[in-house]
Amino acid sequence: MVQIILTLAIFLILVIPMGKYMYHIATEQKTFADRVFNPVDNLLYKICGIKGENMGWKKYALSLLLANAVMIFLGYVILRIQRVGFLNPNGIDGMEPSLSFNTIISFMTNTNLQHYSGESGLSYASQICVIIFMMFMSAASGYAACMAFCRGLAGRKMGNFYRDMVRITTRILIPFSFIVALILVSQGTPQTFDGNFTVQTIEGKFQDLAVGPVAALEAIKHLGTNGGGFFGANSTTPFENPTIISNITELISMMILPGACVVTFGNMLAERRRERREQTAGNVAVTALPAEKKTWMGRQGAVVFGAMAILFAVGLALCYHSEMAGNPVISDMGIDQSAGSMEGKEVRFGTAQSALFTTVTTSFTTGTVNNMHDTLTPLGGMVPLLHMMLNCVFGGKGVGLMNMIMYVILAVFICGLMVGRTPEYLNKKIEGKEMKLVAIVILIHPLLILGFSGLAVSVQAGLDGITNPSFHGLSQVLYEYASSAANNGSGFEGLADNSVFWNVTTGLAMFFGRYIAIVAQLAIAGSLLAKRKVNESIGTLRTDNVTFMIILVFIVYIFAALTFFPALALGPIGEQLSLWM
Repeated sequence: MVQIILTLAIFLILVIPMGKYMYHIATEQKTFADRVFNPVDNLLYKICGIKGENMGWKKYALSLLLANAVMIFLGYVILRIQRVGFLNPNGIDGMEPSLSFNTIISFMTNTNLQHYSGESGLSYASQICVIIFMMFMSAASGYAACMAFCRGLAGRKMGNFYRDMVRITTRILIPFSFIVALILVSQGTPQTFDGNFTVQTIEGKFQDLAVGPVAALEAIKHLGTNGGGFFGANSTTPFENPTIISNITELISMMILPGACVVTFGNMLAERRRERREQTAGNVAVTALPAEKKTWMGRQGAVVFGAMAILFAVGLALCYHSEMAGNPVISDMGIDQSAGSMEGKEVRFGTAQSALFTTVTTSFTTGTVNNMHDTLTPLGGMVPLLHMMLNCVFGGKGVGLMNMIMYVILAVFICGLMVGRTPEYLNKKIEGKEMKLVAIVILIHPLLILGFSGLAVSVQAGLDGITNPSFHGLSQVLYEYASSAANNGSGFEGLADNSVFWNVTTGLAMFFGRYIAIVAQLAIAGSLLAKRKVNESIGTLRTDNVTFMIILVFIVYIFAALTFFPALALGPIGEQLSLWM
């Protein structure tokens, strides 16, 4: 428990300055690092022909889609021909077509669902030129969309996609990944281009050990909320996650940027509000009213952050309690479970750090694992499944913030209807156009999860992949598609998912789960940006207080229950009841 508190405390200490730094980058204000990064950025603008003109939401979304499409094509080709490429000391063959499709979609959508083992399925060239490159670009694409979304809601121009991509990559992802990589190397994570080597075990047998540029991948894997491991066992293996220090470093890395996005959003709204107050007062000087500028994340940001924190804390408490309670079947065998259910967990981390890692990786849509989720207790496994279904508990690459704002707008709309007033958010009327787009974002997620899950249990190709009977078998299927649609990437690894059926269907779930939502959310931001502001009145619903935060939490849980409870009842809840009753 002390380790959990310490990790969360470090996160809360670091998230505010990181959020303010991202805010300055998003609004192109001066930072302490401009002397270093301005020449680099200007050179890249010149080489790539980036003009920097502001884009409307349609052009911004189209630029994102086209850039991602080009990278998908190039990455697919490299995976198919990696056998003849360079940096392939282990002689690994090219990927087959369906697995190549799944892999490239997975990494471009920031999902990093792996139907292969990295150490045996990819050459070093593919790990660097495809996997690590895509980890940077997919994260940068997501955060760029998030920044444009925030600017639109704050009444600012939405910016330029390519300029945002460059600034996020050079000023955030690369330098902080370098720092994280150095910490991991200091703890024993390999960073080399040497081939596999053979060691003799204490039993006198020989074993081949895979190495490679592991630390570089691990750094951006967590910081960019990617999750794909260099090794098939991901962060459970000592080469990816050697010590408790590396474990905490990886936890903080995947938490820091999603949390900082909320701080950035709050500061952007607070700054815009302050500027409007100055204009109303007839004072042009930006420094005239410092009160709101000094806020740590703004009242609107604090409400969103608080709602996310409540959802996260509830999930963490349930997961920790369930794993500490253990498994009654194992207890009946006479096995001591005073340390909790240790099946599938690393002894160097224990139950507490495993429960925290499980909750964090699915709340922040990263997908990395330091324990085998397939061996979690039923309710312990339900927490990561539910948080991926919610897809708004902080989330990764800005997705959690954007999805939570959808629920904010929905809450405002419902409350407005209940009192017979036109819903308003940030002094903009919420009308039919916005609600239709919100409905698309909220409904596409369960449609992909439940639709593909229903298909998988209806056809033989899907049934062939299910390796567990009864309730747990359905949980495997639900988890796979929830992980795909939420762009998470973790899995109940008992599923035999490297087949044409699973590769294609999860690839489609990842693709539509990523791009339909982003386009619709940018459209909402563009629509609200174009609207005229309305003055606050006595009937305006406050969205910056504790009352609204509680309403928001209940709205999220109610919609989750209405949408997913029947499926959860047939999966983890049913399995829990079968064990304890």
